[in-house]
Amino acid sequence: MTTFMDRPVPDELWELFQRVVPPSPTRPQGGGRRRADDRLILAAIIFVATTSCTWRQLAPVFGASWQTVHRRFAEWSAARVWAKLCRILLDDLGSRGELNWSRSRQPSLGAARAGRPADPLTPWPAA
Repeated sequence: MTTFMDRPVPDELWELFQRVVPPSPTRPQGGGRRRADDRLILAAIIFVATTSCTWRQLAPVFGASWQTVHRRFAEWSAARVWAKLCRILLDDLGSRGELNWSRSRQPSLGAARAGRPADPLTPWPAA
């Protein structure tokens, strides 16, 4: 049985992620602790995003404290890594024809009951 930690971040996702993540800062003075592995940090962020786990509940199996994971999440968010990754994924899926942007034109029963236009692109009638 394969567990989450056996393959925390698929190779394909990791390759895409490396294209958008900013380079790791280097410490000019040297010394200190070794930087936590970006791939394990990404796995921890994905774990938090896809479960009901909070930052503080992260298990040590990810190789970093919850504070480190959260700090890296904040750094990557400020660098717009998630938006860039999303754009790459959408472009890749679109270029392979696996993404369909067409909208369904079937009316919504809930919208009809509420007196709203069934098609979300149709403007509300003037009052």
